[in-house]
Amino acid sequence: MIPHFTTALTGPVLDLEKHFLDNAATVKHWLHDQWQGHVPPFYASVDLRHSGFKLAPVDTNLFPGGWNNLHTLFHPLCTPAVMSAIEQHCPGARKLLLIPESHTRNPFYLQNVLQLTMILRRAGLNVRIGSLLPEITVPTPIPLADGQSLVLEPLLRPGPERRRLVLRDFDPDAILLNNDLSAGIPDILENLHEQAIIPPLHAGWTTRRKSDHFAAFREVASRFAAAIGIDPWLIDPDFAVCDGINFRERTGEDCLAAKVDAVLSRTRARYREYGIKAQPFVIVKANAGTYGMGIMTIYDAAEVKDLNRKQRNKMAVVKEGLPVTEVIIQEGVHTIETVNGGAAEPAIYMIDRYIVGGFYRAHADRRRDENLNAPGMHFQPLSFEGPCAMPDPCGGPDTPPNRFFAYGVVAQLALLAASLELRQRAPRAERAGGPLTLMEYMSA
Repeated sequence: MIPHFTTALTGPVLDLEKHFLDNAATVKHWLHDQWQGHVPPFYASVDLRHSGFKLAPVDTNLFPGGWNNLHTLFHPLCTPAVMSAIEQHCPGARKLLLIPESHTRNPFYLQNVLQLTMILRRAGLNVRIGSLLPEITVPTPIPLADGQSLVLEPLLRPGPERRRLVLRDFDPDAILLNNDLSAGIPDILENLHEQAIIPPLHAGWTTRRKSDHFAAFREVASRFAAAIGIDPWLIDPDFAVCDGINFRERTGEDCLAAKVDAVLSRTRARYREYGIKAQPFVIVKANAGTYGMGIMTIYDAAEVKDLNRKQRNKMAVVKEGLPVTEVIIQEGVHTIETVNGGAAEPAIYMIDRYIVGGFYRAHADRRRDENLNAPGMHFQPLSFEGPCAMPDPCGGPDTPPNRFFAYGVVAQLALLAASLELRQRAPRAERAGGPLTLMEYMSA
């Protein structure tokens, strides 16, 4: 199930997109076969960048916010996807406890929680919202800008054994996190033996690393590329990792400069191979965390040692004020897309293995080689031009049903990589008897 988006982007179809369209049947069957051996995350969002010669994921979020940015036309797609996800992760669940981030002063995030709650309720789930905030000691209405409200309730672990997480008069079958655990795993979520926690605790940024995800994506991209006959570099961003970093104390600079130079050198070589005239760059960002914090664009390794105090302070901490000690150096992917004249990139949203929507993240003051997840960004919902189906075999590659077929494909590859990543990170007891790894599956 791969939706096709309408967009302001027009122009000749690019070779990679055309190759995806020409091999649409092979793509569909390959993805279908992979999902027979993997359990997809409950939900996820994938940020993509399309440079014209390369289409690649640059971030995959397993606790996606931004549900309020999806067009309402997407909502009917969410209901069967939620039902499928429930059957995968907690069969028979009817009562769901949603635990969001503690952003009670962020109106956009609160709208996201409201929309996510409505999506879950449309699938027949009884949903209530529990808060990790210590000041929430009684059910507390939080007014929203549109006149609606959310009720946050205190979390409880009753009884001498404290085996279940509940609200007053509400004993949920499962717990859905919309909190990425950047600040660590709260004690109240530990050692719950009778309720499923979705996504699992090891999916949070307490333990998860972006480099692990992109290592898994490299495996997926390599095998997918072989199946349809393309160079995997066209969909796979190069990367390296550097730990022992302290931007404020300027430790780890030699490691970082060397890794930046290595990724840039490999990228220049590929640009020469393909006759690409654009200037290569890398994105340096914290290896754990979200919200666009701790990110910078670098064109030359010498820039690493020339960072001023403001730049180093900006890179030194991420969400929750946590210090950055490890970074991923990721090959930069330019974007050719614009919304109202501003650089833009698509974010694709999935529940279970189904794509259920997306939007453009756009920024009028950022260049095509910069991070767009920054203050001043805005969102342009994407809407379906037609039903959610395969590309139109009678239409040209530039027709609306076909324009973004490739986007859905690459997003699903990132979702498959996330499934593999979580499988490998799961505690041994959870892995026993579980789905095969990609390599096990492909060699079976």
